[in-house]
Amino acid sequence: MSDWTIDRAVTELLGRETDRRDGGKITDEWPDLDLPTAYQVQDALLQRKVDSGEKVVGVKLGLTSRAKQQRMGIDSPLTAWLTDAMVLPEGVPVPMGELIHPRVEPEIVFVMGERLEGPGVTAATALAAVRSVHAGFEVIDSRFTDFKFTLPDVVADNASSSRFVVSGTGLPPEGLDLALEGCLLGIDGEITDSATGAAVQGHPAEALALAANSLGARGIAIEPGWIVLTGGLTDAVFVEPGREISAEFTHLGTLRVVGA
Repeated sequence: MSDWTIDRAVTELLGRETDRRDGGKITDEWPDLDLPTAYQVQDALLQRKVDSGEKVVGVKLGLTSRAKQQRMGIDSPLTAWLTDAMVLPEGVPVPMGELIHPRVEPEIVFVMGERLEGPGVTAATALAAVRSVHAGFEVIDSRFTDFKFTLPDVVADNASSSRFVVSGTGLPPEGLDLALEGCLLGIDGEITDSATGAAVQGHPAEALALAANSLGARGIAIEPGWIVLTGGLTDAVFVEPGREISAEFTHLGTLRVVGA
């Protein structure tokens, strides 16, 4: 019989984050940790952060590509929470001294104009609730050694959330073909990867709809003003001191981050 509980898992994950240390999978010691329980851990972890003064500012999606979902044995993206403590202003270096082993991935980001609540949300109704579309980076930082985890582990760990950057200038969704919105990922000025918005569930609005419906099943709505990170367009790359990582989008502009 495992002596792990939701509260113990939250304490362990927060301790790793605070102390900048990684560790083994929780499921190695708590094999009965399933996906519904992992989301309870995630929500309890969020509540600890809110109780300490952080404010919920949005949601993020993980495992939005179908290939990654198949590898993990799921049929929809993961959802996780964003708080104001995770905001990294544009132009501010990634604070590597506060993190364990950060990686960065480019994303198409939505800022919501209307409340969105599942079930029954479609890509069209989801996109109609969006106020503006932005370029973004997510800085992920797993609390598990070498980013090795099971599905319940990463859900409990708030999908490796750490920091995120959103471009200050956004565009209205009308007139944008987000499935074809291109992104060139560069490292120190050299293009290393590329993708389009179709990498995210075929269209970022499909990911948003899936998030709304998944959260709706838990009685949660996506609120006006919230930021939604729709999922990584390319594989994540490690942040290193002095290394500049850029994401050049077709219409959404160019973002750059550097490790420091």
